[in-house]
Amino acid sequence: MTRTVAQKRAEFRALHEQGCFAIPNPWDKGSARYLQGLGFKALATTSSGHAWSQGLADGGQSRDTMLAHLRDIVGATDLPVNADFENGFAADVEGVAESVRLAVETGVAGLSIEDSTGDAANPLFEIGVAVERLRAARRAIDAAGGDTLLVGRAENFFVGRPDLDDAIARLKAYAEAGADCLYAPGIRTREQIAAVVAAVAPKPVNLLIGWASELGMQDIAALGVRRVSVGGALARAAWGGFDRAARALAEKGRFDGFEGAASGADLDGFFGRFSE
Repeated sequence: MTRTVAQKRAEFRALHEQGCFAIPNPWDKGSARYLQGLGFKALATTSSGHAWSQGLADGGQSRDTMLAHLRDIVGATDLPVNADFENGFAADVEGVAESVRLAVETGVAGLSIEDSTGDAANPLFEIGVAVERLRAARRAIDAAGGDTLLVGRAENFFVGRPDLDDAIARLKAYAEAGADCLYAPGIRTREQIAAVVAAVAPKPVNLLIGWASELGMQDIAALGVRRVSVGGALARAAWGGFDRAARALAEKGRFDGFEGAASGADLDGFFGRFSE
């Protein structure tokens, strides 16, 4: 690894100033290094992808486990890394601030804070509380030097509250509270995307595409989006291949599922350039 944390953070901020870039989501060191090798300019962690690799459901990881994972990914690549930091692993502002301080220390170039509570009956923090949580994250980042990018997430469409007006109101409030980039995972239509981009302009917007979509990167760029992440989609694609091959063996006693598998020699050739 040749770039310093400060250099990676500066490069990450510059990526958000113009154009539109893809920020794929690895779930371990190998996938991070492979994505770097494909020429991507930045990476983002996926809480779901990493949780599944640990035999857990999304949201089942502790803060310490997540921090260790962030250190692993940051240390595995020269690319800037954005942390999927869930809801900050705390409900109160002091806890959010402490979690963010610890996340910044891992060397991530950016991190996101969700407004989800984890309570199915009341899945979103009241907007005033959510704003104070973002402000606490902003203060923690500023106290650490201020160069880590803060992403404010409105989880409406992910928690069964698909109210675009409320999501936009939240994103605008998070922008005013100090979020550098805004994100409403789950929006899909051109109209929804354009509305979010317009509402928080000139601040950049992250768009999630974790499904087969009619939209390509050029279409998304034309809508004014700055960056596109895929969440746990790459991990799900990998698990899909694993599941098909394993089921063919378990249920049919056949090895057909290995067709199309990556070459071991190719993988060794790629990863052979790295050392501990």
